[in-house]
Amino acid sequence: MYKVLVADDHAIVRSGIFYLVNQQPGFTVVDGTVSGTDTYLRIEQGGIDILIMDLSMPPGESGLITTKRIHDKFPKVKIIILSMHEEQEYINRAMSNGAMSYILKSSSDGEILTALKHVVNGENYLDANILITKSDLKQINASGADVNLKGYNVLSKREKEVFPLVALGYSNREISEKLFISTKTVEAHKANISRKLHLHSRVELVRYAIHHHLIDF
Repeated sequence: MYKVLVADDHAIVRSGIFYLVNQQPGFTVVDGTVSGTDTYLRIEQGGIDILIMDLSMPPGESGLITTKRIHDKFPKVKIIILSMHEEQEYINRAMSNGAMSYILKSSSDGEILTALKHVVNGENYLDANILITKSDLKQINASGADVNLKGYNVLSKREKEVFPLVALGYSNREISEKLFISTKTVEAHKANISRKLHLHSRVELVRYAIHHHLIDF
């Protein structure tokens, strides 16, 4: 039985996917999350084989970044992106960051089921309504696709979790409660983030986050 996690900030979407997936033999939805940070933390707890995730779950970390963090740390988790974004840039980056499948929310339910069948067989799958060119494939497979994120990539796992929360204006106490760490630890992570990224104020941090598409509002 493949255990599925559904990540979407809209309850009605989660409910629809829960119902659809649970009707399929061999698949069961075990949990749902509403943000990139919560999704990563749930994956970290274990017991997830397949993640069906939206790219935009504001306010919070961009789903593109969450995809890469999960793929880098938990490569066995098969990631299916379910998004309203039809732009090729989003599709290319999602696949480059480790997603195995990209499905459009405007497509029929059958596309999600087809994606599930492909990913359990270790195969990538793009929505039938997506047209991808050879140049797109070259970009997806190109090394160094995240050269603009060299600074961000040196942050630790926990610093990457703290980063979007700081950018979005959460207080130290709110961050500590959300991530189950002390406020002193939050302060230490914030200091490390500023040092590693050479950012000297929250304004600079927010500008960096927006410029590199690290957060959604």
